Amino acid sequence: MDEITFRSDTVLSDVHLYTPNQRRLMVRLNGMGQPVFLSQFKLLWDRDSQTDSGAKGGNHTERTPPAGTVCSHVGASLQAGADTTTPEGLAAHLDEDGDLDVVRRPRAASASEPPGPPRDKVHPMILTQEEDDVLGDEAPESSPYNVIKIEHTMATPLEDVGKQVWRGALLLADYILFQRDLFQGRTVLELGAGTGLASIIAATVAQTVYCTDVGADLLAMCQRNIALNSHLLASGGGVVKVKELDWLRDSLCTDPEAPFSWSEEDISHLYGNTTILLAAEVFYDDDLTDAVFKTLSRLAHKLKNACTAILSVEKRLNFTLRHLDVTCEAYDHFRAWLRRLEGLAGGRLRFAVEPVDASFPQLLVYERIQQLELWKIFVEPVTEPIVSVDTASQPFS
Repeated sequence: MDEITFRSDTVLSDVHLYTPNQRRLMVRLNGMGQPVFLSQFKLLWDRDSQTDSGAKGGNHTERTPPAGTVCSHVGASLQAGADTTTPEGLAAHLDEDGDLDVVRRPRAASASEPPGPPRDKVHPMILTQEEDDVLGDEAPESSPYNVIKIEHTMATPLEDVGKQVWRGALLLADYILFQRDLFQGRTVLELGAGTGLASIIAATVAQTVYCTDVGADLLAMCQRNIALNSHLLASGGGVVKVKELDWLRDSLCTDPEAPFSWSEEDISHLYGNTTILLAAEVFYDDDLTDAVFKTLSRLAHKLKNACTAILSVEKRLNFTLRHLDVTCEAYDHFRAWLRRLEGLAGGRLRFAVEPVDASFPQLLVYERIQQLELWKIFVEPVTEPIVSVDTASQPFS
């Protein structure tokens, strides 16, 4: 495997897209025969003061990275000076004829960048465990508590994108680090956890985190990542339970013979104690978005306590032949669901939606672009339901 070339029908996460020819540590092949890589993402927290965080996140660190910085195990960086969007992040550049003018992001100039093939031929240099200098000159400094290690793939078919690291998961993890008090001692459920990055960060402060997704190979990857970062969880005493949760099924898998199934004790604890639900970068397909929101509604009706859902989404601009224009159809569908939830009446739950200001200090090194958004959904019981002729009491069940 001296050279791996990504095929044109695969999807590559933006976290790795801008550094495709850098050296990568391949640790194994997964059950699907896909190469699995190990990356380290730098944490900027101050562990000595993490217990002193206030309602607004506390003074964790003064080492906030400049906007547009990316960090992985090779220490790659990407400058943010080539942002081509308007301040609102909505408009696209058009030429004098009104056609879409695509401006390519320039590569970061670095004298230390190793020579490699041009970007039109993408194949990372694969490292093996036996090599002495697997991390190059950018090895993690001092403490292992300064990094989170994640095994992941780098290019997959669309149905396996959960095996990659996405910016939305990094933003959600960053918010958890900033708002530690919100998660302190809580029971948390993450939907579509992917590599488990956000669940691992949540478990540094939460009491119990249910890290859920579908597919035995993906869930096994989550389990491995939790083991890789057990030192981060040890001090807080948090527990991460990897479970299967299929959005297309109304019930949880309780078959004891099935991997990552639920016990009756787990289900009782989930419904009796969960107060925070998480989801990151799962709103890229309309059918999946429908399934996510129906699952959120179904879970909210079964939980014994009021809960808050925190959702991370990236607004992606695409030119479509159907519209002959630049659109954000997946994002628009996501926003339509938020409006639908807010407009519900006549049920026993009330849904309140609000955006989260994403200008909080950065405690995890990644590229925080303007198109990354966080949304909160507050779910509370209605003491005196108001009958409505427009909506049913449980419209998504």
